[in-house]
Amino acid sequence: MLRTVTEGWLKRFSRPEGLLILMSIAMPLAFNTWSVLLNNFAVEQAAFTGVEIGTLQSLREIPGFLAFTTVFVLLIVSEQTFAVASLALLGLGVALTGLFPTVYGLYFTTVLMSIGFHYFETLKQSLSLQWLSQVDAPRVLGKLISVGAITSLIVYAVVYGLLEAFNLEFMWIFLLAGGLCMGLAILIWISFPKFTAPTEQRKHLVLRKRYWLYYGLTFLSGARRQIFTVFAAFLMVEKFGYGAAEITLLFLVNYLFNWIFAERIGRLIARIGERNALTIEYVGLIVVFVSYAFVTDAYLAAGLYVIDHMFFALYIAVSTYFQKIADPADIASNAGVSFTINHIAAVVIPVLLGFVWIVSPAAVFLTGASFAVCSLILAQNVPRRPAPGNEVVYGKYPQAGITDLTPVLKDAG
Repeated sequence: MLRTVTEGWLKRFSRPEGLLILMSIAMPLAFNTWSVLLNNFAVEQAAFTGVEIGTLQSLREIPGFLAFTTVFVLLIVSEQTFAVASLALLGLGVALTGLFPTVYGLYFTTVLMSIGFHYFETLKQSLSLQWLSQVDAPRVLGKLISVGAITSLIVYAVVYGLLEAFNLEFMWIFLLAGGLCMGLAILIWISFPKFTAPTEQRKHLVLRKRYWLYYGLTFLSGARRQIFTVFAAFLMVEKFGYGAAEITLLFLVNYLFNWIFAERIGRLIARIGERNALTIEYVGLIVVFVSYAFVTDAYLAAGLYVIDHMFFALYIAVSTYFQKIADPADIASNAGVSFTINHIAAVVIPVLLGFVWIVSPAAVFLTGASFAVCSLILAQNVPRRPAPGNEVVYGKYPQAGITDLTPVLKDAG
């Protein structure tokens, strides 16, 4: 009986969904450890100010801006292989972080970590949309967020204990987290077969005019998310004096909510549709960003941080919207293109707003609110039932409209 159950579990886990789940465990081990310790490590050991933290975050986003190069690497290796290698590189960058507690050392390890992180996230999104059906995608994508959230809960609990109970140095925590991520990447490499997608992917870069709304939502999401990622946590440290342990505890609360609600949010998107889900997200974000601009209470700021983080799960709606309107052969190429679009603003905004921060932190968050307003306007152009030929309510282009970004491939699309 036990053998039958074990074999059935292994057979189920060895499917693509099982691979995505294990990847969703490995990534937070490294990246979320880095994220929760970054601000305190940067301020306490590398003497960062708002200018340096803005510069670092802009450097961190450069690999995301170059994510379109993913498709060229796929001419040499498979997406699955590239994803595992990127995961290992992420772990390596995090493991080295604590060994270089200087401004330029932190810049170097951040870029190294970021190359692995952004390539991995690009490939994971592509593989998910290829391997999952349109019916299953919202639920499974929500489940992957939940898996990442419970992993993050464990990570933050361990980090909190290592800081509070054992007073462990940052260096050893970074080494432990990065090493575990690299170990899981090796386990994935040797344990899973090579899966194939139902549709062969194009191996060149293309931009389709009929995807313009998806590109617009992606661009604004990148701009808006950077303000939260860079400056919301920095606000806690600089203005309200949160220590590393308190920041870790705050992250624990964030991921507890994601663990409980992310899969339910995926199911909600499947039920109410992408347009309604995005409307809820953007209205909520407008309120949160305006509140950030004027908050004076440390506990209220922490509450806003948790609420803001919860809205991240609703971004699933942008991915499932694209899945419904896309040519299946475009998914891998557009995963890289969309990450690049997402990071156009992300490369510039942190460093520019780092200087604005010195003059007025409130102006930084009001800028985020303005991006959310623009997103809300665009979201009203998402059809109730997105499909090829029904990509937008207004501003339609014919399905064949395409701009090929690889000049030597004139017959693309």
